[in-house]
Amino acid sequence: MNITVLAVGTKMPRWVDEAVGEYAKRFGRDVAYTLKEIKPEKRGAGVNAAQGMAAEEKRILEAIPQGAFLIVLDERGKAPTSVELAEHLKSWQQNGEHVCFVIGGADGMTDRLKQQARMMMRLSSLTLPHGMVRVL
Repeated sequence: MNITVLAVGTKMPRWVDEAVGEYAKRFGRDVAYTLKEIKPEKRGAGVNAAQGMAAEEKRILEAIPQGAFLIVLDERGKAPTSVELAEHLKSWQQNGEHVCFVIGGADGMTDRLKQQARMMMRLSSLTLPHGMVRVL
């Protein structure tokens, strides 16, 4: 099974990179884990949130592995229980799926990107910092 995480943002604190690396080792040989950082669009003069999300969407779409089971992480998604998530992982592994999780930027993701996903998942009812989401 392959797991790819596409995360908008490129400058995470060292503790985030260390934690992600530690947890990635725990997957074992049956899981190939990849984290791809997506360059965020600069905000400022002449670039509003919608334009920024559209530019990030383009970069995300280009980075999604061919044929991947696309999951976007969004506050309006379904929050699985630990048992449900374990069942999903088992099913994906048995089916040899390439699962791709997308973590949006500071302004979120476009509706168009969310509609392309096969699943919209919420990790918590809390709003979490992007670094923490990478670790989870």
